[in-house]
Order: sequence, then structure tokens, then C-alpha cells
Amino acid sequence: MPEQIDVTEALKGLPAWRRAQDDRPAIARSLTFADFNTAFGFMTRVALLADKVDHHPEWSNVYNRVEVLLTTHDAGGVTRRDTDMARFIDEAAAAMGGQ
Repeated sequence: MPEQIDVTEALKGLPAWRRAQDDRPAIARSLTFADFNTAFGFMTRVALLADKVDHHPEWSNVYNRVEVLLTTHDAGGVTRRDTDMARFIDEAAAAMGGQ
């Protein structure tokens, strides 16, 4: 089982991320893209990695906005799996013009 990381510590290297608003041991990010197709393309790119590494975000999409929440359920909090996924999400978002 992956080892938990303190949420505050995890956020130090992830400036675009924040603590989940519902006080869950999770990190979250809001993204905005040019349009629905770009947002959906971003989600597809992340989904391909998520499936490959068997670590799936909780997320929602409305038109050009994507809300992402990361936590490792079986560890009961944030782990390196989440920070690694967050970095990938940051890179994918930047490549697709997400803010």
C-alpha cells in the first residue's frame, strides 16, 4: 500500500493545486480550456495514463471546465501516486492551453 503524504507537504510542489474543499485528505485543481473539445481531449489524455497506472481521478466536466480531485482511496489520503498524477495533469493541461 502506498504511504500517505501530508496534504500541505504534497501541495508545496504543486502551485496550481489546493486542498480539497470538503476537508477530505485530497488535492484538487480547477481547469479551463478553450472549448469543450479541448477539455474532453485533455480528459482523454489523462484517462489513458490513469488506466495504465490504475490510478483514477475523481473529476467532472462542464463545457470547457474540468474539476479534478486526487486521493488514493486504499491509503486513505494523498500519496506519491497522486502527486505524480497531478504533475502529469499539469503538463497535459499546459500542452493543451488549460489554465
